[in-house]
Amino acid sequence: MRHLSIKNRLRFLTALALAPCLTGCFATPGGESSADGGASGSRLRVALAFPPAENFSPYGADATLLSRLGVTEGLTALDANGAATPALAESWRREDDRTWRFTLREATFQDGTDVTPSAVADALTHATKAKPVPAALAGVTLDAEADGSRGIRITTAAADPVLPMRLSSPSLAILSPKAYARQGAPTPVGTATGPFEITKVNSGGSATLDRFDDYWAGRAHASGIDARFVKDGTARANAVRTGDVDIAEAIPVAQAATLDKGTLKEAGTTRTTSLHLNTRTGPFKNQKLRAAARTAIDSSVIVKGVFEGYADPGAGIYGPAVTWAESKRVKPSGRADAARPDGTRITLATYDNRPELPEVAQVVQQQLEKAGFEVKLQVREYSRLESDALAGKFDAFIGARNSLLDTGDPVGILASDYTCDGGYNLALLCDEKVDRAVKKADGTDGTGERQDAAMAAEAAVLGTDAVVPLAHQQIIVGVTTKVRGVVLDPYERTLVGAGTRR
Repeated sequence: MRHLSIKNRLRFLTALALAPCLTGCFATPGGESSADGGASGSRLRVALAFPPAENFSPYGADATLLSRLGVTEGLTALDANGAATPALAESWRREDDRTWRFTLREATFQDGTDVTPSAVADALTHATKAKPVPAALAGVTLDAEADGSRGIRITTAAADPVLPMRLSSPSLAILSPKAYARQGAPTPVGTATGPFEITKVNSGGSATLDRFDDYWAGRAHASGIDARFVKDGTARANAVRTGDVDIAEAIPVAQAATLDKGTLKEAGTTRTTSLHLNTRTGPFKNQKLRAAARTAIDSSVIVKGVFEGYADPGAGIYGPAVTWAESKRVKPSGRADAARPDGTRITLATYDNRPELPEVAQVVQQQLEKAGFEVKLQVREYSRLESDALAGKFDAFIGARNSLLDTGDPVGILASDYTCDGGYNLALLCDEKVDRAVKKADGTDGTGERQDAAMAAEAAVLGTDAVVPLAHQQIIVGVTTKVRGVVLDPYERTLVGAGTRR
């Protein structure tokens, strides 16, 4: 442990195995349930930074929103050590290199139907057919079939040593057959399995959730959740300060000092803020100009001036919270010499749901302009920006991404964000060397060997200068003193569980 020089904030880091063992109060699915089997508690008022971008589809950015509110669950979850832990599946075993058998627990969907092997197999099959494919399934082909009254047998086209971790992804949440009745993305409204059920959505500005009384782990303490989507970080902090909400996620670092110490919760995270450069079209198709952008960036200025010490300078795709990464980091090779920008015009974009990002973008804009670029900055709400970013309509994009979010496996983000077929490839990178390195890492078994392969693949990505890591962040949550049981999940998948109450 060490004290920060600015505002004396206490930070924690712990060791990791294959995936990180991170700090904060972390619980397995649902958290602690009501001790008396269902005493009625107060409703929780929660302010979230991101409104639903895809009508609560579990296959995109909204998947984590659903899991953070305790709506959806998968077959497995991740514990604080990054290992797969039981959720809807109470146990599993590996039958051979490509086949796993999962045994389901007794559980009920929120529409009153039973969680059966056929329903689970159907849910996973729908996920494999989604377009674009969920990030957790990038590069993976699997078949799921019922096996007896409680079993699911999952077979993958190639050996997948991290399948139990993969199935913990929020994008692979299990929904009832009713969710898939209509064409298009499935709806989690009344079809999930978590301790809270969505009962009303108000045009993306708010949502009402009620306690699901038949939750398999026991009735939640809180009788429901009144969720508000508040993109303005100052407004979220003010809502905690005035007692207007009980919990507010993503408190801006600029507002942290204004909150009472007893209402400020922080935890380590694997989230990295990065600058993504469009490698397919525009000026940054030229690798020498990408190198010029990289050499122009001084991330220490961003950490000190914007994050005020709640972050570390960008070191790679994986930051210091992944404590094994630094000792295994490989020096990038194949980087081009930087060209002179000579007034090259570029469009830089970011979103304001995370209040630090516009400030980061302004610093990056200044640094790039000092290096000789001419920069036009665009800032929008994330839901209005994502499709344009993925379509390559910007030359550069600044985003914040949890490097272990999708599967808890360090290889997951490499496949989804930096390969030709990646579903969240903001840099539009398609590089044969990178794809080979990621494919090799994805097929590697064994903890140390997989870590080594992941770091070799990271080096291949960084060698293209398609991404410039800027800062490795912490999460800051505002929680009123009356609230107990908030889940400070290092993977940022969970916030409210069955044990959260006031």
